[in-house]
This record gives sequence, C-alpha cells and structure tokens, in this order.
Amino acid sequence: MDKKEIIKSRLLELEKLQPELYGKDFLLTWENSLDNLKAIMAVAEILQSLHWEKKPFRIFDYGLAVSIFRDNSTRTRFSFASAVNALGLALAELDEVKSQIAHGETVRETANMISFLTEVIGIRDDMYPGEGHSYMLEVAEAVNDGFQNGVLAQRPMILNLQSDLDHPTQCLADLLKLKSYFGDLNQLKGKKIAMSWAYSPSYGKPLSVPQGIINLMSRFGMEVVLAYPESYDLLPETVNSAQAFAEQSGGSFRITHSMTDAFTDADVVYPKSWAPMTVMQERTRLLKEGNLQALQALEKQCLAENARHQDWECTEEMMKLTCNGNALYEHCLPADISGVSCPKGEVEKSVFERYRIHTYQEAGYKPFVIAAMIFLSKIKNPLSHLKSLNALEQ
Repeated sequence: MDKKEIIKSRLLELEKLQPELYGKDFLLTWENSLDNLKAIMAVAEILQSLHWEKKPFRIFDYGLAVSIFRDNSTRTRFSFASAVNALGLALAELDEVKSQIAHGETVRETANMISFLTEVIGIRDDMYPGEGHSYMLEVAEAVNDGFQNGVLAQRPMILNLQSDLDHPTQCLADLLKLKSYFGDLNQLKGKKIAMSWAYSPSYGKPLSVPQGIINLMSRFGMEVVLAYPESYDLLPETVNSAQAFAEQSGGSFRITHSMTDAFTDADVVYPKSWAPMTVMQERTRLLKEGNLQALQALEKQCLAENARHQDWECTEEMMKLTCNGNALYEHCLPADISGVSCPKGEVEKSVFERYRIHTYQEAGYKPFVIAAMIFLSKIKNPLSHLKSLNALEQ
C-alpha cells in the first residue's frame, strides 16, 4: 500500500473511533481505552506517511516542548525532539544540575517556571520503583495549579517518555511494527508473543518495557507468555492487569520460568533484560540513604545472579523453536549483542543481524507515536483537521 492509500485507510479507521485524548496527558497505556490507542496508532501512521511524502504537519506557530530526561536515552530523546520540531515547537531540555533544582527549588515551582509558553513536557524517569510515575503526576498537578490560577495561558500536556511502570511510546511503536508485519491488528489475535528475560552483563535495567508489553499486547487478543528466571518478578499489579486484559480480549497470559517454553511456537519473541523488582526497590532505598557501600555490594550480588542465567540468550537454536523457525524478533534497543556490544548478552550476533532492519523500523515508529499523542491532546477535532490538510487532497 502506497503512502496516499495508507492515509486514506487510516482516516477511515479514525472515523470509526471515539478517542478521548483532547486536553489529556498520556502516562499509562492501560489507563487509556482501545479507541484512544487505536487513534494514536492511526494518526502516527498518517503523520509518518506525510513525512515520507515530504508533506508538513505543523500545528503550532510558536512555543516550547520541554524534555526532562532523568536517565540516558538515544531513541526516545531524538524521537521526542523530531516529533515536537515537526509539530512546530522548539525544544528545550531541562538540565536539573544546571537549574535551581540543585538549590532546592520544588517540583511545583519548577514545573510552572518552565511552562510559560510550553505546550508539552516529556519526562523520562524510569529507574526507581514508586518514583517515576509519581513524579509525573506531581508535575501534572503543578501545571494544573498554574493554569487554573491564571499563571499559564495554556496547560502543557505531560507525556510519559518512560516511567518505572510503563514505556508507552516504545510499546505502541512495537505494536505498530506488529500491525505492519502481520497486516492488521485483527491478525494479532491468537498470535503468541514471548516477552522473555534475557541475560545482560549489566544490572539495573528498568521493568517498564516488559510491563508495558504484557499489558498492551494482551489487549489485542495475543497469547502473551512472560518468561523469566525465578526471582526476576515484575510489579504484581502490572501482572494482574495483564491477566485481566487477556481475559477481556479473548487472548491469554501466563508466566513461565523456561525460555524454551516461551519460544516454542512463538510468532514474536522479545528477549530483553530487566532487574528483579525486589532489587530495584532495594536500590531505590539505598540511593535515598546515600549508602554507596551497600549499593556496590548490591550491584556485585546482582551481576553474580545474572551470570547464573547466561543460557537465557536468543540464539539460532532458540529461534528454531519458534513458529516455522521464523518468529519476528523485537527489541527496544540497544540490545546486548553477543560478540558485538559484549562477550555474552541478550541475543546472538547472527540473529540480531537478520532482524536488524526490522528493529530499526520498529524504532522508526516512535517519533510519530509521540507526535500523534501530542496532536490528539492539542487538536479538538483531529479527523477534520487531518482532512483539511492540503497534503491529503493531492
């Protein structure tokens, strides 16, 4: 399907949906309706098609987008910058070290001071359980206060660029890749996806990607299998909600402690390392206490535990177990590639190289997912606005 046909098709999809995203933040996929999620994906595909056709989709004449990255980032950082630039906003990154936050400025004050001409605040705060999502809610409450009291002329949208709970822009990009690969969201029903822990020579990777994947894919009728060595549990509430979503959609959800079990007959595999929930909670406590000696001991202990599970690797032999030996490999990147980025890691070099372009395409949806989230939050009648663009008439 060429780009013009994609635009027409997605506009027809939008006509059947009733999204409720105008004036709203986007923090968690599981707090949003299926219509909201489908609308984001449809708009993302329209915007991506317009980009490939070299057609603009600017909606702002001026204003700022502010990003707050409390963890390192490549894809999400540049995806956010690309998205807000395409929509007509200038980007300002808040460096907390260089700001007055270092002198004790409160979240409430900071949020208002960065928001005078700001339309969206994107936040990545993913490392500490109980912290990231709470911080985003605190920023949201602060800008509400500023807007309601006449300090701000507009209320900035708060956009989750990864929290301790969920990574919605990544997971929706993953889902769009599946939609493209299998042809349609309806084709995902009954497909088996293995969200599997995989070995990494580092520790402390967030839980948000596996939590986001099991909660999103279970809503589309997929057979979701979560695999990890014992003790590498996720947050119980995210596991419980994934189970409930699977029951509602007619899909399934289960947990296994065998990577072989998860990969067997899988249509999609997503081998990704994460830290045990209890470790992340302990790490958070020690950081708050400033107990560096205990943190070093915890890291040493965790790396030793990881090393016990080096066989949890996406190898050619593991891939042979999948459906017709040809499951789609997904990853949020960067992957720990054995013999490339590390001696031993999440995925064998030959497997990653075979699916490398697929993972790049997967990542390539993210700028447009972000742009779509902002677009739907800021445009009251998105369908008529999209139809009015001259680019759609040509």
